[in-house]
Amino acid sequence: MSFETPTNNGNIRPERRYYDRSKSDDLHISRTDINMLIMNYLVTEGFKEAALKFQQEAGLQEPALCSSLDERIMIREAVQSGRIPEAISMVNALHPELLDNDRYLYFHLQQLQLLELIRAGRAEEALAFASATLAEAGANDRNALTELERSLALLAFPDPHSSPFADLLLPSHSQKIASELNAAILKMENQEYTNPKLCSLLRMILWSQSEFDKHGVKYPKMTDLANATIEQPK
Repeated sequence: MSFETPTNNGNIRPERRYYDRSKSDDLHISRTDINMLIMNYLVTEGFKEAALKFQQEAGLQEPALCSSLDERIMIREAVQSGRIPEAISMVNALHPELLDNDRYLYFHLQQLQLLELIRAGRAEEALAFASATLAEAGANDRNALTELERSLALLAFPDPHSSPFADLLLPSHSQKIASELNAAILKMENQEYTNPKLCSLLRMILWSQSEFDKHGVKYPKMTDLANATIEQPK
């Protein structure tokens, strides 16, 4: 961390000193804590088989599985494999009021259905679906309109996968919506955590580093979250 040094008259001088926190004992995190974070991620995101296998390998207590875990797994699989009407039907059976109350989430699911039509090269069906199903959402919500325009812009390219909007066709996009839907289901069931603790910690790291950078603070910076690469201050 960095501290500002006061002058004799009480004013703050812009001099900064770096406090070394590189000692391993200061940064120690127990293996149990790490394992619990991983288990929380697997259970919250609905990876049941992986959670049970990890529990056995790590020697943890059997995780507390939510009553809707099996349904959430099937819904996630349907979303990520492009079976959007089936996913919507399962959500309505599990929590009939969820999509009625969260219209932006419902729009995202319908957007995925539109993207599946575009992916299959069914341009006329895609335009008809957008006009009949998504136009109202676009008219009432500026964010939805922007996302709808990006989706329809894919039709302007002979190969949508080579367009500037190709990210909408990547598996990561459907995974993002699947996680958004999963969190909404957990919220409906009054679960304590609707998002994995690990994801919250990573967002906190990014926010903290951004604040440190704004104020010119020297600190060990994590430059690669995937590999936990830390760059020492110069």
